[in-house]
Amino acid sequence: MERTSDDYNWHFRMTGRKRTVINTVSYNYLGFAENIGPCADAAEQTVLRDGVGVCSTRQELGTMRIHQELEEVMARFLGTEDAICFGMGFATNSMNIPCLISKGCLIVSDELNHNSLANGSRLSGATVKVFRHNDMQQLEAVLRDAVVYGQPRTHRPWKKILIIVEGIYSMEGSVVKLREVIELKKKYKAYLYMDEAHSIGALGATGRGAVEYWGCDPRDVDIMMGTFTKSFGSAGGYLAGSKRTIAHLRATSHSTIYATSFSPPVAQQIITSTKIIMGEICSGEGERRLKQLAQNAKYFRRSLQEMGFIVYGNDDSPIVPLLIFMPAKIAAFSREMYERNIGVVVVGFPATPITLARARFCLSAAHTKPMLDKVLAAVDEVGDKLRLKFSRLKPPPRGSTLW
Repeated sequence: MERTSDDYNWHFRMTGRKRTVINTVSYNYLGFAENIGPCADAAEQTVLRDGVGVCSTRQELGTMRIHQELEEVMARFLGTEDAICFGMGFATNSMNIPCLISKGCLIVSDELNHNSLANGSRLSGATVKVFRHNDMQQLEAVLRDAVVYGQPRTHRPWKKILIIVEGIYSMEGSVVKLREVIELKKKYKAYLYMDEAHSIGALGATGRGAVEYWGCDPRDVDIMMGTFTKSFGSAGGYLAGSKRTIAHLRATSHSTIYATSFSPPVAQQIITSTKIIMGEICSGEGERRLKQLAQNAKYFRRSLQEMGFIVYGNDDSPIVPLLIFMPAKIAAFSREMYERNIGVVVVGFPATPITLARARFCLSAAHTKPMLDKVLAAVDEVGDKLRLKFSRLKPPPRGSTLW
């Protein structure tokens, strides 16, 4: 539905017109955000059986069998001893990091970590040190200094050292160097907290995220965090790890003490989509979606590179940032794409450095090749019009974008 503003976006009014556009914005990586199919059917049956609300917290009368099933399914999917789920992804980080670490502890955080991780780190009262994005040499230098020198002034050892990283970074499309992080974590006897909001369901042969992508052991990641708002087409987030850690969170987390429990149909959406990914129901459908997403991501990224655009991120990431650079062209790119019936998100300062403005495309298994070809044709045309083809690298040979 179209809207317009008469006072420079202070207020908006609906125009009454509708327009159909191709959505390249949402995090619907596996295409489960749909109103038909097994997930929608299961959620509908859950509404009829359990209703839509719980009206109580997990620690009072808000724990239903469906919540226990959800946590059992997630622990099995992730390969961990236990898991706990929350109704909001942002709060999963911001409300639970303070339960794990406190004053006298050190958090070592990637500079591009999400705002929810930064908020949780601040609320914890721990000291925070930042290292350059995915720079393992600087990460080791920070850890070494922390072990050698200890706390400021007193030089007492830190009570805990917690490394916080993400699986896929949402503005860069880059994948964490997990093997190296785990090696450093073990070497310096630190703990590891990994936010897999964008990587769970989107990376790995069976969708199990960065751990599977790099061939690591889930037990080497002390806290595995993720959200259900992306690959699962639902809402909320989870934390997974050892039984002892999860039991501590169940007893102390503000999200279990004060927040209302998951809506049953929301929980059922996650259960059904996870079982499809694991192949427990709708045999072959989860595998098909995972392969389609990987194929779409590679095809779209390499096509942009062939056109001469500068593109950030890992080849296997479903997030494809296209560099615009100049702030003045941010709105122009969005409007030109909208005129061609393509919905895009453009990002500038302060979300990115002022000279690194970009358009961020999020690929989905629900995108068909004709859809992607239409988007690519529009990007190619707008790129020429706005002079955005800055790449000086030799593009991949034509025909290398396998479909």
